[in-house]
Amino acid sequence: MAYSYQHKTLHCGQVSLADIAASAGTPCYVYSADDILERYHAYDQAFGDHPHQVCYAVKANSNLSLLRLLAAAGAGFDIVSGGELYRVLQAGGDPTKTVFAGVGKTAEEIEYALANKIHTFNCESEAELELIDGLARKHGVTARVALRVNPDVDASTHPYISTGLREHKFGVDISEVEAVYARAKRLGHIALEGVSCHIGSQLLDTDPMMETVDKMLALVGRLRSNGIPIRHLDLGGGLGVAYKPQDKAPSIAEVIGAIGRKVEGHDLEIMVEPGRSIVGAAGVLLTRVLFRKQTPRKEFIVVDAAMNDLIRPALYQSHHEIIPVEEPCEEQRMLADVVGPVCETGDFLARNREMPAVLPGALMAVCTAGAYGFVLSSNYNSRPRVPEVLVEGATWRIIRRRETLEDLIRGE
Repeated sequence: MAYSYQHKTLHCGQVSLADIAASAGTPCYVYSADDILERYHAYDQAFGDHPHQVCYAVKANSNLSLLRLLAAAGAGFDIVSGGELYRVLQAGGDPTKTVFAGVGKTAEEIEYALANKIHTFNCESEAELELIDGLARKHGVTARVALRVNPDVDASTHPYISTGLREHKFGVDISEVEAVYARAKRLGHIALEGVSCHIGSQLLDTDPMMETVDKMLALVGRLRSNGIPIRHLDLGGGLGVAYKPQDKAPSIAEVIGAIGRKVEGHDLEIMVEPGRSIVGAAGVLLTRVLFRKQTPRKEFIVVDAAMNDLIRPALYQSHHEIIPVEEPCEEQRMLADVVGPVCETGDFLARNREMPAVLPGALMAVCTAGAYGFVLSSNYNSRPRVPEVLVEGATWRIIRRRETLEDLIRGE
């Protein structure tokens, strides 16, 4: 476990979160390097000797220090923009282990990726295949591509992060894929070496993922029989994490083991694109209680973190456990909304939450905030973005400084 109470104070590894808050201030994101590496290696090792590549989904958390950590461990990367490719390159990531997904790649982004010799473009439309072919011809190169398939599988997750049904914007419908590949064979500057899919994020039930693997393997067989030399299958990411105490996160080893048994004998390199399941539980958002406010209807705990720092509760109605940094010594509980200073009724971190009673000045940790936390933060209400801290064993360091007021107007 990355976080535990030691001597009645919440620690990340061997480092007291109270000590970090005293030095770095609040709000502040904290990440455990050991936890991130443990989860990456769980993916990598579960494949055993089967040809594979674990491509970390940069969109989950794109801090350069985390990307460097994963690159040094051998990870590839899943990117969805030219900016994410720039980050990977700045962090020392290997572009030949990088896959480029996303429904709206621009010509400039494609040329940037071609120049850096990325592994594969995961293409989401026939028009995109033609654009990549034209740009590759212009530069005298051949681009490796995989068509992203929409397998029409219900991921049983939040509608905003479900991506595998026919009504979603992602991919090519599985009923049309073979015809698109057949037409794409005439394009002279793309190599149709792969096929990809991704049905959604925060999957706690893995049955839809296994159904998808079966559908994709059957598709690979049909494509090969039609003369398409498919060499790799990209199954995307999506494994969930336990946001609530009653949640049970899927076992990385068990899921990858099950996939490995299904793909055995198919002569395919398997690629996966985990993000949340690598960094989600490794992070917390530290915040300090400013006030307690009682109204005729309810009680509010006003903290210094807000929806601009962590928008997931407002955007997805998501749950994050919120616990005191100092271990409660009494069983006194309270029912309250945890809210921030932003001038929006939607600025909350929790609603109607039963939790240990806390007083102004108390430190609290918003748990499982390592994924889609800082990357979705903003300067709304002209609030400087918060610092990020990386804990490595018994040491910690700031890996992104707190923004200043001057940073708010830079570029204006």
